[in-house]
Amino acid sequence: MRIIGILGGIAGGKSTVAGMLSRLGAGLLDADRAGHEVLRLSEVEAKLRKYFGDEPFGPDGHIDRKRLAATVFGDSPAQREKRAFLEQVAHPEIGHLLGEQAEAMRAEGTQVAVLDAPLLLEAGWGGMCEKLIFVDAPRMTRLRRALARGWSEEDFAAREGAQMSVDLKRRRADVIVDGSGSLEQTQAQVEHLWKSLVD
Repeated sequence: MRIIGILGGIAGGKSTVAGMLSRLGAGLLDADRAGHEVLRLSEVEAKLRKYFGDEPFGPDGHIDRKRLAATVFGDSPAQREKRAFLEQVAHPEIGHLLGEQAEAMRAEGTQVAVLDAPLLLEAGWGGMCEKLIFVDAPRMTRLRRALARGWSEEDFAAREGAQMSVDLKRRRADVIVDGSGSLEQTQAQVEHLWKSLVD
């Protein structure tokens, strides 16, 4: 089974392209969804509560992702340290879960799987991928999309600052998809890419 990784900046269209590939027949390895599951694991919750205290937990006793994001995203030394701890705890668990999902897809005879992970290279999951696709969109386009999702400009900058630079991701990619145009334009590029993956 070929695993194709999706790279790009915040709100650049990574999940849109991953969804298009999924609808064409690719298996979808969604690291964000896996992250949701991992944050509900009792051993992960216990480690995070010991380190963070009650700060990122909601009234239901589980991690509140908005509270957690406010705690770890930012440029202060304390926030960087907290983010590093969170990644140290969560990334191995997420990687393990993604590996299990990939094995299940392989056993079912899936030919191509797409890995949609915001921190794909930072987490060391690039080695799982045969090809890396970069979804390109200008910063202003991405910011506009993020604001439409209800993010603030500060949220956008903090999340972007926590990731590898867009230019470095672009240089690491094997294929570039222009995600700045209409969905139809992106779909046409993805269909062309899909043919090259399954031929």
